[in-house]
Amino acid sequence: MTVPAASLVSPASAALVHGVGDRALAWIDAHRDHFRLAPEDRATGSAMIERLKPIGELAINMQVLFREGVAGSRQRTRAGQLLDFTWRELLDGGNVLAALQHDEPHSPVPLEVYAPFHELGHRHPGLEAALEVSRRTTTWTALEMAPNRRLGVLNAERKLGLAPSADFDRALERTWLGQLPEPWTVRLHIAYDITHTVFHLTNWGEAPDRIPPAIADYLTRYLPAWMADWAELEHWDLLGELLIVDACLPRPTLDAQLWQRYAAAQSADGAMPIRRAMPQGDPAEVFDQVHHPTLVAAFASAMATSRVLSADAG
Repeated sequence: MTVPAASLVSPASAALVHGVGDRALAWIDAHRDHFRLAPEDRATGSAMIERLKPIGELAINMQVLFREGVAGSRQRTRAGQLLDFTWRELLDGGNVLAALQHDEPHSPVPLEVYAPFHELGHRHPGLEAALEVSRRTTTWTALEMAPNRRLGVLNAERKLGLAPSADFDRALERTWLGQLPEPWTVRLHIAYDITHTVFHLTNWGEAPDRIPPAIADYLTRYLPAWMADWAELEHWDLLGELLIVDACLPRPTLDAQLWQRYAAAQSADGAMPIRRAMPQGDPAEVFDQVHHPTLVAAFASAMATSRVLSADAG
């Protein structure tokens, strides 16, 4: 695949991008105990769902790191240990997901969190049997959710080799991005909807060719302006997600100046703030504020490093 001339192709630039992910992964590993579910998190299904979100994001990040093959030996070892920790200790070998499926039988969250582990070879037969019962109900397909969330469910079903519960192309057409609206209307929540539409469409960056040509052209035209706007606002969490979208495109820009600004926002210990400066205070509260942008940084680094190396190899 051909990458535009303005892309990050120099060894120095690749090292900067890779370094963002290396530091982010080190911070995630050092703070992994903060991902644990507390007793109060297990009190209700809604509380558990909220606390399972970062665990699911952690699993997807480690899966992407392995899939893209850009981790050095230290990173690969650390990622493998984090995956094992997540499955065995955070999810009790899948029993946590099975318990949530029992309490909230029509929540798609157990399915979505389980999907990357299933792809990596982990199995929980009891959870799979319970999911199959829920998926046979009309409620499963009738659940009301945002269109990009529907894509997430469909992508998780695809990961598990299950028959889709809806038509993927029609679900994509219902998303904001699928309708190619006026680019100047993008605001914070729309921008996040765009990023997650691309993530589910490409299976978290695995298949850029799944982006329909009209959507790819639209993103190629307008994504650079959106990234520049959010970089100017110093919203590092959203900029990181948009950098991932860029790396998911058939022809990414991999803008060197944006990556330099993004890397400069990262703290010395690897944490990435949501926006502007790093928060201060109680470690648990700081973790709640920075774990998502830091996971995003690890994801963005893995995808961009992979695309840079692919361009060099081509």
